Amino acid sequence: MPGPMTDTAPTLVFGWGNPSRGDDALGPTLIDALQSAGASHPEWGQVDFITDFQLAVEHALDLKDRRRVLFADAHTDLSAPYTLAPIVPGRDGSFTSHSLSPQALLQVFVQIEGNAYPPCWLLSMRAESMELGATLSHTALVSLHQALDAATQWLNQPLTDYPQ
Repeated sequence: MPGPMTDTAPTLVFGWGNPSRGDDALGPTLIDALQSAGASHPEWGQVDFITDFQLAVEHALDLKDRRRVLFADAHTDLSAPYTLAPIVPGRDGSFTSHSLSPQALLQVFVQIEGNAYPPCWLLSMRAESMELGATLSHTALVSLHQALDAATQWLNQPLTDYPQ
């Protein structure tokens, strides 16, 4: 007998940051651009896009029933325009704070759901200024452009590459 129907897309792309704080808007800006492009990319399959100001414990529930997850955020400590790397669950300094790292969020998911978790990647984009009321810096715009290409390539990977 088949399991219950779900509206959860197999792919989740989650960007976070404050759109009113300059380069901190990179995560949500990337999500907006990918959502806009999604209609012309049927090869991506079903994708859910989420934005928020920060990762919180409650977001662990958003990982349930996913086959792959891409987290996207601004980082001021990057020398490259962006990095894209797989991540695994882990406790870090954010584990007991209000705002979590993606690794700590995965750790919460494992505690709730057990050891199985979806394959996850972190797309970090270089940022300079996160001042209230600022717009995206030139550095952030360059990072965003290159990160969009990387995210598109990631989304183009067939879901058959990921276990069900």
